[in-house]
Amino acid sequence: MTSYEKDKDRHLMRLRRIEGQVRGLQRMIEDDQYCIDILTQVTAATRALQSFSLELLDNHLATCVVDAARTGGPEADEKVREAQDAIARLVRS
Repeated sequence: MTSYEKDKDRHLMRLRRIEGQVRGLQRMIEDDQYCIDILTQVTAATRALQSFSLELLDNHLATCVVDAARTGGPEADEKVREAQDAIARLVRS
């Protein structure tokens, strides 16, 4: 079972909403909308993805990493390293 299993439907609904935002961007380009309006919507879609990523990361830290830390050993080290790498990627994006 994944750490986000209990929230899977909510996550999927949220991702579908973000997908709709991206499709809206495509329509804006097709309809020759004003650049600044498009950039405003790009910012909204980007923030929505960032927010989703942070929630997923928080869930991962609270479940997968904590569980592995309780167990200890190489798996714990691996989970912490994965989390560190994910945080670094989020910070760079």
